Amino acid sequence: MVRAEAESPRPVPEPRATARPRHFVTHTVLIAGAIAMMTPFVWQVLTAVRTKADSESVPPKLLPEHWQFSNFTKIFTEIPFGEQFLNSVLLTTGRTVAQVVLCSMAGYAFARLRFPGRNVIFVLLLSVLMIPSQLILLPQYQIMMDLGWLNTIQALIVPGMFSAFGTFLMRQFFAGIPVELEEAARLDGCNPWQTFWLVMAPLAKPGMVALAILTIIWSWNDLLWPLVVNNDPKLMPLSAGLAFLQGAHEVNNDLPLMMAGSLLASLPMIIAFVVLQKRFIQGIAMSGLKG
Repeated sequence: MVRAEAESPRPVPEPRATARPRHFVTHTVLIAGAIAMMTPFVWQVLTAVRTKADSESVPPKLLPEHWQFSNFTKIFTEIPFGEQFLNSVLLTTGRTVAQVVLCSMAGYAFARLRFPGRNVIFVLLLSVLMIPSQLILLPQYQIMMDLGWLNTIQALIVPGMFSAFGTFLMRQFFAGIPVELEEAARLDGCNPWQTFWLVMAPLAKPGMVALAILTIIWSWNDLLWPLVVNNDPKLMPLSAGLAFLQGAHEVNNDLPLMMAGSLLASLPMIIAFVVLQKRFIQGIAMSGLKG
């Protein structure tokens, strides 16, 4: 006789609660880090709308007693802000476009083409990364002076049109692309330039985006070289113009005015990050890719 007794359902094990405390600690640390990083920016915004006397009060107050939004308009009368903003745009655009094009071609050559001394040249190129930029400042200045380019826009752009890091980044990216795609292009009759431009360059678009993002950030914030090569305020980018403003006697120690100018100078990068946040994160991550 077959017993048809219904088996009782097995008890469902309760979910582990160990993940919750771990996530709580992780989120707490991340929130604390976010607050620590946002505090200087919030203080910059609050200082930009203070009066000069308010900013010098001891002890400092969190909120300004008198809100002075005229600092944002006064900055345009103290320095040629419009011309300097245009110079920053030209500087950033010129360097970014040139580095993406030149470093991509150089990276493809080192990754795929075979020519005498390729490895030696690549090692010499990487050795440039170990040289502090301050050591080559004087030779670069001498070259600009011999060319008659002091106090010109091209003096800001040309020395930053190529970088050893950008070449290394693109070389590592091209080295990770399957060789079969390149061989298929050659079988279809493509020469090396067509192979690079029509096949490899589209595949390397994420690497180019990463290089472009890093170059934009570096170029927009570049300070030392513009201060050295240009002494005309109308030919300076915003980074150098604000440093020049700090030394001007009529606005010396005017912290709210400096913070207002710095905030206006930071707005393009802030807007770009908000709009292209995913691209920025991918670009920073791509800079550490393996070849």
